[in-house]
Amino acid sequence: MLTYLLNYIVWDPNPAIIPGFERLRWYSILFALGFIISQQFMVYFFRKEGQDERLVDKLTIYMVLATIIGARLGHVLFYEPDKYLSNPIEILKVWEGGLASHGAAIAILFALWLYAKKTPGQSYLWVVDRIVIVTAMTGALIRFGNLMNSEIGGKDTGSDTGIVYMRDTEDLLGSLRVPIESIDAYKPADRDEELQGNGIVPVNIELVINKGNYTKETLESTLKSDIKYALTQFQSSKINLAEAPESPLDLVLEENASAYIATVKTFGRVKHPTQIYESLSYFLIFLILLGIWVKYKQGVPEGLLLGLFLILVFGMRFGWEFLKENQVAFEDSMQYNMGQLLSIPLVAAGIFLVIRALKKGFPTKA
Repeated sequence: MLTYLLNYIVWDPNPAIIPGFERLRWYSILFALGFIISQQFMVYFFRKEGQDERLVDKLTIYMVLATIIGARLGHVLFYEPDKYLSNPIEILKVWEGGLASHGAAIAILFALWLYAKKTPGQSYLWVVDRIVIVTAMTGALIRFGNLMNSEIGGKDTGSDTGIVYMRDTEDLLGSLRVPIESIDAYKPADRDEELQGNGIVPVNIELVINKGNYTKETLESTLKSDIKYALTQFQSSKINLAEAPESPLDLVLEENASAYIATVKTFGRVKHPTQIYESLSYFLIFLILLGIWVKYKQGVPEGLLLGLFLILVFGMRFGWEFLKENQVAFEDSMQYNMGQLLSIPLVAAGIFLVIRALKKGFPTKA
């Protein structure tokens, strides 16, 4: 039983922190928290190195604008140019999703160049070397936000260890033509004999439905056709579920005083939790870069931390992409997806910067 409890998780959190307040999302809070914590770190860096810490407010404005604008335009240009350039007003709808970290990286580097140009006494590389420390930490929080949104998930693990993403399916079932009060997908405790070790695992979906004017027979007939269609004909369900289109829906409908309770027995596909992989990677990079700064401070050759950041972050990103579902359809025909192709020049730039920095001599403690 212990092995059963540990092998897979049915993942379906509400992306909104408070149900009913859809604009207040975990992703938005974690995104903002990243900038708040980063600002405090930058104040500490500036203070320790004798810089005017009041400049951090100015720097934060550059960073926030560059991150949002760059990440949005990166997604537009790299992933879905036809969709957005044919209807430019859609570009402004950031709240609907669609951000690319590569676009944010490019925009941040450009924005910091503008900041350094207008800030005497701070060189471009000195500023960027400190910014990348907190950027890695912010990236870890953002990837955790992606997990709460059930987005940027991984490919099938081929085993019973991983995550079954069910939020999209629950949202889809919520649009059925019957008055649904609640939907909950869960890992059934009574179906462990159905585990085969192949990554296709049992998942139950419970729907609580307002009685309304439905008879039990009419509702059962409606649910069997509508739920079957939802679980087999939509792309989000095909990616996450293994419901056979030709088999009858395994549904049990019960009745209590106020509602019908429908339990659907289906099968999910176990996926890699790539958001967790990336989040932990970025947090580890944050600790490495922070450790170097704590030991050497001003003694770090300019460009070294930036170079390490580019190598580690985008090197790991290149590797994790092999385990991730493609974000857009055109990537399916590519040997390396867009995230990997965009990572290669950034890793190359990082190698150049590290070699250049170390030629000045290994950093000595300040």
